[in-house]
Amino acid sequence: MAAMRTGIAVVAAAFLAIATVSHAQAPAPSATPSGPQNVTAILDKGGQYTTFIRLLKTTQQDTQLNSQLNNSFNGNGYTLFAPTDNAFNNLKAGTLNSLTQQQQVSLVQGHILPQFYTMESFQTASNPIRTQASGTDGPFTLNVTTTASNNQMNVSTGVVVVSVNNALSVAKPLAVYTVDKVLLPQELFRAKAPAAAPTASKGDKAKKGEAAAGPAGSDDDVTPAGAAGARAVGWGVAAIAALVGYLL
Repeated sequence: MAAMRTGIAVVAAAFLAIATVSHAQAPAPSATPSGPQNVTAILDKGGQYTTFIRLLKTTQQDTQLNSQLNNSFNGNGYTLFAPTDNAFNNLKAGTLNSLTQQQQVSLVQGHILPQFYTMESFQTASNPIRTQASGTDGPFTLNVTTTASNNQMNVSTGVVVVSVNNALSVAKPLAVYTVDKVLLPQELFRAKAPAAAPTASKGDKAKKGEAAAGPAGSDDDVTPAGAAGARAVGWGVAAIAALVGYLL
């Protein structure tokens, strides 16, 4: 009986040893790589950026930004200001449709900074801050000012100013902040100066001068009033003398 118990114990120990070895040799589940964030996935999760997502896709800036994050990460990271759907709804009707395709690209790029910024790092940033957009006069820029407590900042394009106090995602290499206004760049939306009045030509000025001076004439055509009166008196005296001589 004791021998049977000993045999059973040996067999059980053998099975336990085999199971332990098998479990030790089984590959552990691979950890999901964190990797760079996907900008459209972040915005879609936020739930109030439908218009901006559509604009990112139609201009292909979602593909470009994701590619930069995944393949050509510059080491500095990126910051995105994401306008809400209400921000686009508050635009004047037809604003987006009035822009060319390239201008829409510039509008989107004007919301992207080629630098990763936290609320705290914005406080030491030097204005103006360059965006991804550029034009004939150089890069589009923003001015960012922060409060003393670092929990709010104001962003200005020169056309609009918006307060920012909500970070949708801040995880290097990408920071995403919610904005309640579309950041309209002054390069595309600055007020146009009124057209200057047409300048009169030299010929027009000469004609106006002649009209003011009256009809032109020579000095001989102008008879002083005193000389004309004297001649009239002389003719009257001569006529009377002739009449008297005839009667005599």
